[in-house]
Amino acid sequence: MSHRPAANGAGGRVTSAKIVIAGGFGVGKTTLVGSVSEITPLTTEAIMTSAGVGVDDTRQIPNKTTTTVAMDFGRISIDRDLILYLFGTPGQTRFWFMWDELVRGAIGAVVMVDTRRLADCFAAIDFFEHRKLPYLIAINCFDGQQYHQAQDVRDALAIQSDVPVVSCDARNRESTKQVLISLVEYVLSMRRTRTGAPA
Repeated sequence: MSHRPAANGAGGRVTSAKIVIAGGFGVGKTTLVGSVSEITPLTTEAIMTSAGVGVDDTRQIPNKTTTTVAMDFGRISIDRDLILYLFGTPGQTRFWFMWDELVRGAIGAVVMVDTRRLADCFAAIDFFEHRKLPYLIAINCFDGQQYHQAQDVRDALAIQSDVPVVSCDARNRESTKQVLISLVEYVLSMRRTRTGAPA
């Protein structure tokens, strides 16, 4: 999984890995990175302008006034031996040309879903499936409630049965940390399956 192992000061090795946080416009990517990052996250939020009129659908998120125009970046240490670097993608289609660079070297991706706007995540799913990058689906429970079961979301998105579908609150550090741990475990299980190594 690893990028550049280094000593952790206790005689062990530290593994770092890159994870991409993707999804539709206004789904909570910046919030997720900010809630879990142990460093002050780098964000490229900009005030929404007339360029988005007729392009960005804000009907379900009328209070949204800023948007990511390049990427979000954060870091979290899962334990003493594993550091994850998080790269949040811009959600609007006019910024998708940056996605190829953002996913370079990533071990996997989190596709965030707002069940009020499921169609917004299809492009991200197609992108990762086409590039054979492991991903999981994270249902963002905006008001603390999950209105659709994981299996219903899986069926609606027509994704493979082995792709994890989990719920989260992007504002809650422990919740988002569990999403990242689930992705790492999924990536490791896929690698073990491919190499025939024991689980």
